[in-house]
Amino acid sequence: MNLRALYPGMAVQSRSNAYVKAPDAGYPPWMNRVRLTLTLAMLCVTSGGRSEMNSRSTFSAATQRDVMALRAAAQSSDYSYEQVRFLCNSIGPRLSGSQQAAAAVDYVKRQMMDLGFEVKLEPVTVRHWVRGQEEAQLTRYPGQVPGTSQKIVVTALGNAVATPPDGITAPIIVVNTFDEFDRLSTNTVKGKIVLFNHPFDEFAALAGRAEQAYESAVKYRSQGPARAAEKGALAALVRSVGPGGSRLAHTGTTKYRQGGPQIAAGAVTAEDADLIAALAVRGEVEIHLLLTPRDLPPAQSYNVIVDLKGSQHPEQIVIVSGHLDSWDLGTGAIDDASGVGVAMDVLRIIKQVNPRPARTIRFVAWMNEENGVAGGRGYAEDYKSELPKHIAAIELDFGDGRPLGLKVHASAEKLESLSGVLHAIGDSIGGVLTVEDSPGVDLSPMDELGVPTIAPLQDTRHYFDYHHTAADTFDKVRIDELRQNLEIICSLVYTLAQKEDGSSEPAPQ
Repeated sequence: MNLRALYPGMAVQSRSNAYVKAPDAGYPPWMNRVRLTLTLAMLCVTSGGRSEMNSRSTFSAATQRDVMALRAAAQSSDYSYEQVRFLCNSIGPRLSGSQQAAAAVDYVKRQMMDLGFEVKLEPVTVRHWVRGQEEAQLTRYPGQVPGTSQKIVVTALGNAVATPPDGITAPIIVVNTFDEFDRLSTNTVKGKIVLFNHPFDEFAALAGRAEQAYESAVKYRSQGPARAAEKGALAALVRSVGPGGSRLAHTGTTKYRQGGPQIAAGAVTAEDADLIAALAVRGEVEIHLLLTPRDLPPAQSYNVIVDLKGSQHPEQIVIVSGHLDSWDLGTGAIDDASGVGVAMDVLRIIKQVNPRPARTIRFVAWMNEENGVAGGRGYAEDYKSELPKHIAAIELDFGDGRPLGLKVHASAEKLESLSGVLHAIGDSIGGVLTVEDSPGVDLSPMDELGVPTIAPLQDTRHYFDYHHTAADTFDKVRIDELRQNLEIICSLVYTLAQKEDGSSEPAPQ
């Protein structure tokens, strides 16, 4: 496919330094977004939904045979799907510090031991925040029928503080952006409840730009309550960071400024945010809000770590991982039991095909990704002296969505050293894209210390429909999509571990 002919001005960089970018010279921003989306969509077309190793790859014949065996095993595997099933249906929500999170650690440990691995539980001290009651009603609004109120669907934001025990009843101020909020005086905000009504861009998400839509909206959840508190607001609400249509509230963490005031904070559904905004145009709206989250004493938990030892360079590490904790509204199927299940299966399948890869392959089930990243931070600190020998770290944290390429963040030097493997695996499903920072939250601490970080670029068009909601449940997981991720990640992890740079001997003809 000749992209330059189809899109004049599009720059497609060489295979050796990746990747695809859309220059903005001469084009309005909206056109650049459309052009990049179309280009990625075209790059991501694969034959019959299956991928094959790039025909230009020059791995050794032995490695290519092993990769074919890995892919065949992945295409028929039920193992990862069954791990997701048990984590979600039998154990359930796995918020850090909970009994269910502890049960999940024990379950993964026992499963990996049953596969013949030695398991290390790496201690992690985690925040133990619990949700409590969640209620909201509109108690005064234009056109109200006397003696009635309207229920609002609300959920507390992670790590937020509580309202007073009897709740708060106060007028609500609606703003769409931080610029609007910054123009309000402290006197206007003081004693009110602020609703940040910034919509999730559903059109962008359906066009393949869901991550960008999320990044645009999530700052109101993470920063909005702290900013409202500093102007004297009694509480803050945010429009859920996700599409409407199902009246689902999306939770997620908020962050208070160190030493600053803290107020209760929650998320309302897109539909309820629209309702409040529409009423507020016509007159004053008053809301009663009751949120009773609390922090229990910090809890002892663990990252689950398993090594498939390398035969030639055991000190050199390739990580494959997912995070074991989840929010408590649903059962964490797409976020992130799917990632943990695939990572477990990667180690299982590689051990069957070749139990002695050249480098060590390390499985990690991270703890506390959702509301603290204690697992990722703890690992980077505990293994700091060994991180220079970490070849790459991979995390799966976007559910079961079909892989459409590879995302990577690394220095130019390390990116070049990985280029042969990345392209051999990634080109067949859509290409390799460099990103500005770590593509995995748990990987960020080691990414900052120079470890190359990688994640599959997945189909996320509907991921945020369920993300951080009560609907993140096992029925959303599609086994065929899960297997496609397993197939790609097995191949990627194994070729990275085999210490080949894509330039050993020609593939057999």
